[in-house]
Amino acid sequence: MSDLLHLDVPFAKETARSLRAGQRLLLTGVIYGARDQAHLRFMEALDRGEDLPVDLHGQIIYYVGPTPAPPGRPCGAAGPTTSGRMDRYTPQMLGYGVRGLIGKGKRSPDVIAALKKYGAVYLAATGGTGALISHCIKEMQVVAYPDLGPEAVYRIVVENFPVTAAIDCKGDNLYKSGPAKYRR
Repeated sequence: MSDLLHLDVPFAKETARSLRAGQRLLLTGVIYGARDQAHLRFMEALDRGEDLPVDLHGQIIYYVGPTPAPPGRPCGAAGPTTSGRMDRYTPQMLGYGVRGLIGKGKRSPDVIAALKKYGAVYLAATGGTGALISHCIKEMQVVAYPDLGPEAVYRIVVENFPVTAAIDCKGDNLYKSGPAKYRR
């Protein structure tokens, strides 16, 4: 599975279900950036029976809090944040219809079960590469919760954004299978 796969985002449910842990992908299209505080507000809105301020059905959420944009750029560094902080919100977001998530680090058993249940995929971006990744971001605009600053919700247009399928909809988990290859 070392072939690099170019995918337009958002992608169809069938595409999400076809991805396998370990596949390397380049994403082009629209994703949404949201971190801890935005997820908390999403849950509060859903718990009150309200619509979310952005339709995330079928979308990809990137756990990112970008730094301010230098002149002539849509954003500054935009690396992934630790995904585990969103684990308490993720099953409900997947049930709402989110198709994929981008972040870094392991996910809880509840999240893995939800990925399987809803046919979604967890994609890993390389931590520590926020400045490099930002060059794949062509447009970025706040679309909800501007008062949260870098934790606002962003509509992000990406081109050849590098990720790896880390946990697929079957529950295959690169964070387990990868290290297992090197155990003696």
